[in-house]
Amino acid sequence: MTPNLNRTGPSGLTLIIHLCNNWVSLIGVVTVTTATIFWLFLLPTTLRGGSENPYVGILAFLTIPAPFLGGLLLIPLGIWLKRRREGRAGVNPPQVPLAWSNPALRKLVYFIGATTVINIVVASQLTYTAVNYMDSVTFCGQTCHVVMQPEYTAYQNSPHSRVDCVKCHIGPGASWFVRSKLSGVGQVFAVAFNTYPRPIPTPVRNLRPARETCEACHYPQKYGPDRIEVFAKYADDAANTRTETVLLMKIGGGNHGIGIHGTHLGPGVRIRYAHTDRARQDIPWVEYDGPSGKTVYAAPNANISGLSVREMDCMDCHNRPTHTFELPERGVDDAMNVGLISPLLPFAKKKALEILEAKYASREAAARLIPAAFEKYYQDSYPQVWATRRSEVTASAAEVLALWNRNVFPEMRVTWGTYPDHLGHTEFPGCFRCHDGSHSTKYGRSITQDCNACHNLLAVDEKSPTVLSDLGIADPDPK
Repeated sequence: MTPNLNRTGPSGLTLIIHLCNNWVSLIGVVTVTTATIFWLFLLPTTLRGGSENPYVGILAFLTIPAPFLGGLLLIPLGIWLKRRREGRAGVNPPQVPLAWSNPALRKLVYFIGATTVINIVVASQLTYTAVNYMDSVTFCGQTCHVVMQPEYTAYQNSPHSRVDCVKCHIGPGASWFVRSKLSGVGQVFAVAFNTYPRPIPTPVRNLRPARETCEACHYPQKYGPDRIEVFAKYADDAANTRTETVLLMKIGGGNHGIGIHGTHLGPGVRIRYAHTDRARQDIPWVEYDGPSGKTVYAAPNANISGLSVREMDCMDCHNRPTHTFELPERGVDDAMNVGLISPLLPFAKKKALEILEAKYASREAAARLIPAAFEKYYQDSYPQVWATRRSEVTASAAEVLALWNRNVFPEMRVTWGTYPDHLGHTEFPGCFRCHDGSHSTKYGRSITQDCNACHNLLAVDEKSPTVLSDLGIADPDPK
């Protein structure tokens, strides 16, 4: 005979206790309780605005919400499964009279209401902080440590190091936020299953247009005055002879096509180009649409059938505005120019380059071998320098290692020159991808290769350029 459990329980919790008395709901209760305890434990960290430690953030904002919300779903699921089983078996649960005058029912409603409010508060706080955490620099740069280490390291040494990653990679608006998160799901699986490419290919596919991100702060159509640029260079002789190149850069902008910005992004100017490779290094076709009409330039025997055509924006020249990597010679010159590598040490430039261009199997090997090699050179070749200026040698050796660490990442197969920089044309093709003299119209007119179109050379590799003295910006103590 089937037992009949149809009776009024002694309290409003009787029904809940009865219905929750199943394995599915009990697992849900334990999961929610455990997640809540962890959440309360980490609450001081979240109230302070998060932690710089990416693993604490993962625990607080990504790991805890999943079991908490999952447990909440298991509780009603278990209740539903149990009621369905009991209904098939003809078992009725304890009854609570459905009248507000019944104190047991009121207690039950108050209990369910209070716990629901608490769950909503906890879930909303976890959801909000999780979204904020996933938009943080800590999450972007340090969560997938090996994968993002090259980009995060470059970011920390860039002019945009105080700009959050999402400001450029996502920007405002819900649609691009959703796109980024959907893209992130694929990236999570790639990291989890170790299927991500090494190095990460660039440029990033489907990156939001620069006019919606870069131009939130920068405005290339605004006129920019000419700018003096001074580049110091050191020879590989014993004296590390210093020379300087001085350029007058014609920035331009809203000045009817004059200067760099005016020609490429001025009012009424629209440039499109076709490229044959992912890195956009090989450009056989250019269409210039300006105030005077359209002009098409093509390289000899160019065939653009099936090629991708892109409208030019800031990122086509400033392709690495934040994640810029140096080449060895420029890096050493810049470090010597500010004294991080002493230009007074004999053959410092030559030896630093020789050490940097060697192959090292790992970052640990480089940390051990690079400073030791630099110091040993002076111990063996210039014992007097080592004896009297040891601190100068060791500080320079540390900077040589720092330069390598900023630019070479064996785990990601990133080495010198892996990521080309299109700004300029001395280290990579850059401007010469189009301004190479071979892109011509059908009437024979070529895209200009005149140096003075973008800059004037005021001095080229001169020891003490007179122009700097005339301008009052000469180095008072050139090395």
